[in-house]
Amino acid sequence: MKHHASDVHTLAAAYVLGALEAGERDAFEAHLRACEACRQEAAELEATAARLAAAVSEPPPASAKHQVMAAIDGVRQLPPRIPVPPSAPAAVGRLRRAALPLALAASAAVAVLGGVTVWQAYHSRDLSQEARQAQQQLDAVTAVLAAPDARTVHGRAANGALTTVVTSARQNRAVFAAANLPTPGTGKTYQLWLDHDGTMRPAGFVDHDGTVLLTGNPADAGAVGLTLEPAGGSPQPTTDPLLLMTLPT
Repeated sequence: MKHHASDVHTLAAAYVLGALEAGERDAFEAHLRACEACRQEAAELEATAARLAAAVSEPPPASAKHQVMAAIDGVRQLPPRIPVPPSAPAAVGRLRRAALPLALAASAAVAVLGGVTVWQAYHSRDLSQEARQAQQQLDAVTAVLAAPDARTVHGRAANGALTTVVTSARQNRAVFAAANLPTPGTGKTYQLWLDHDGTMRPAGFVDHDGTVLLTGNPADAGAVGLTLEPAGGSPQPTTDPLLLMTLPT
């Protein structure tokens, strides 16, 4: 793409979409350092591309194609309003015609994002509930780890995983953390247990490295157990314990 030096302002879309040749890209990056309007436009286009990439993990609604096709005819992108020297109107026209396919591509991206937003609106209630639950879980774990009476014990499971248990008698809660925990395998899960005088009671699940708040009452439990169970868990352990670690006192 050949262009007049004064028309470099029109290349923001081509730059973000990776459509410039190496020399043109270097020249435009040098221009960005001196042109605030182009920096803003490039940043906005990059943000749109990032949002689109993040959205592809969710299937768009059936109406997305119709919205894209409608938007192509009705939406256009203009360059920043930069005064153009009278000596270069012909070059501007050529550049704008050459940039039309890129503008249409940007319009399509915006339309697809609109379709995904519509789809996400139907699921916003579920997503909000999951976010609240995750925040509550995080708050509970943090409270145990930061408790003035927190006690910690470390161990190693039979499969090599490094484990840590933190308890707070004042809060009557316990936190379990694992590192280097192998993948449980298809149809399997790691289940946690609290040992109450030889009776193993379910205390939650851990399916990968991370930290979880144990369910159940650790007040009169003597140890934490870890077994490999069928997906969904078991009412009682069905395999030998990978770990049976005495709770800290």
